[in-house]
Amino acid sequence: MQKLLLFVDKVSTWIGHAFSWFIVGLTLLISWEVFSRYVFDHPHAWAFDAMIMMYGTLFMMSGAYTLAKNGHVRGDVLYGFFTPRVQAGLDLTLYIVFFIPGVVALAWAGYNYAAESWAINEHSNITSEGPPVYPFKTIIPLAGIFLLLQGIVEIIRCIICLKQGKWPSREEDVEEVDVDKLKEMVHVKDEDIQKLDSLITRREPGK
Repeated sequence: MQKLLLFVDKVSTWIGHAFSWFIVGLTLLISWEVFSRYVFDHPHAWAFDAMIMMYGTLFMMSGAYTLAKNGHVRGDVLYGFFTPRVQAGLDLTLYIVFFIPGVVALAWAGYNYAAESWAINEHSNITSEGPPVYPFKTIIPLAGIFLLLQGIVEIIRCIICLKQGKWPSREEDVEEVDVDKLKEMVHVKDEDIQKLDSLITRREPGK
């Protein structure tokens, strides 16, 4: 079972990493459009639509990845003080009552939107030469399916935690830097940092 859970984690992680490159493409597109508009005086009517669709795709396809890394926003004011079993029970209730119905509705509605968009060969009507919208709308049900799959994995994790009293492991990924651990690795103490700060302050002009 644990191998299956980690496999789904890996799929969600791979999808998140793959679509994260959209931010690079989006940055390049915005930079080029600004340069083209103000330097060449040649703006592109389709650029704004393309930017919205690229960002929307990045946002939607990162949902399963974020869930796999337990990165979605939650109220940790009290949650962090609960025992793992209480946390699992609370999560399980929220997944069943809110998450599953909401994501199923997202996938179903997204499928209908995408099917209709493909049927009418829908293009953006914001500009006269708007880009096609149907590829973007196809992302909606796909994102819903991947998010639902990862949600099922999280529900299984909740059940395992309720039985065993501890959370099962997750697929590891890039984490925030542990400053204290980094200090130990490079053999740097707080006193050394304070001395360096004092030295820099004394060398600043006007000090």
